[in-house]
Amino acid sequence: MPSSFHPPSSSSPASSVQLLRAAPALRLAHLGVLTALLAGAGVHSGAWAQAAEATDPIQTEVVARDLAQPWAVAFIEDGRFLVTERGGQLRVIEADGRAGEPVQGVPPVVVGGQGGLLDVITDSDYARNRTIYFCYSEPGQADGVRNVNSTALASARLSADRRQLEQVKVLFSQQPKVASQMHYGCRVVETRDGKLMLAVGERSSQAQQAQNLQSHLGKVLRIDKDGGVPADNPFVSRSDAKPEIWSYGHRNPQGAALAPDGTYWMTEHGPRGGDEINIPRAGRNYGWPLVSFGRNYSGTAVGKGESEGPGLAQPLLHWTPSIAPSGTAFVTSDRYGPGWQGNLLVGSLKFDYLERLQVQGTGDQATIGRRSKLLADLGARIRDVRQAPDGWIYVLTDGSGAQLLRLKPASTP
Repeated sequence: MPSSFHPPSSSSPASSVQLLRAAPALRLAHLGVLTALLAGAGVHSGAWAQAAEATDPIQTEVVARDLAQPWAVAFIEDGRFLVTERGGQLRVIEADGRAGEPVQGVPPVVVGGQGGLLDVITDSDYARNRTIYFCYSEPGQADGVRNVNSTALASARLSADRRQLEQVKVLFSQQPKVASQMHYGCRVVETRDGKLMLAVGERSSQAQQAQNLQSHLGKVLRIDKDGGVPADNPFVSRSDAKPEIWSYGHRNPQGAALAPDGTYWMTEHGPRGGDEINIPRAGRNYGWPLVSFGRNYSGTAVGKGESEGPGLAQPLLHWTPSIAPSGTAFVTSDRYGPGWQGNLLVGSLKFDYLERLQVQGTGDQATIGRRSKLLADLGARIRDVRQAPDGWIYVLTDGSGAQLLRLKPASTP
């Protein structure tokens, strides 16, 4: 099942986006009514979002073609790229776009549903140590039951000739293992203090585990680069909690990035509506599946049908209807002009565009300003977006015959 699966409901009323597209006058009136309703309900109107309406021009250059369900891109020496393909292949893309044979040494991967070889990043000291980190769906066995699997994170050294992974080490393997092929999460980010943040989904069939501190499911995890547990993790001293947990109550996070101030941000899939941007804080509960701005795919309410609750953190922004957010990146480069610096980019798997969000303020004071669409005429699901060391932004489209694209300004800034 594709990761952007959001079943329609023929019995539900037309979505707000459909209504907003009807006519400019109706759009303004509808927005005014919704804003007033949200304010009256005590919901911060700035946290609510429809699909972006404005469209910004951007140029694309095709770097590589005919990729097979790529999931993530990382940057290595001499303008080359590392790309994961969900079928279990890790490929080096040359600077001229030629794709090499699969890198050898990738551990066994469960391929199916949303599982496979997923995220990859390079270590902050890659130029010296050639270390990469990659996330994947790991086969396993639990209590004698086969066909269970887990979200796993491994490190490895990329050989000098870029043909082989060496010194492969599994740093983390999700517990408990489950018989599901959905909601792996699997985005990894290195923070400025040298820790690894790993976002893990609740595997769909195990939604209640997102509230269970004795389970890794539905959590953001924080680990050392050797797989150890940092001594200052929020639950490290509790015998009734997994020590790797940083935050909990998450559904299916598939995007994460560091803001320019070093803060860890994350995007996650809601059910039918209620996709979120969160800034996960140590020990906080982000509510799933107790509360949501969305509804279950069946049309029934999530939990008691509430969007907030005591002690539950609210998202910075939520999308209703869902856009199915995936790759996420901040722009710090001057390649695109000063108006882009500090902007957040989020790929939409459902509506086939890249969303640009202007971020105002930092940390807990951050808010979202103008929002616009990029690549809306491309007609492709956006799987990943990254800013390279040279300042250019790269996008991976999704599916078979996918492309790696370089974004260029429509005009020189």
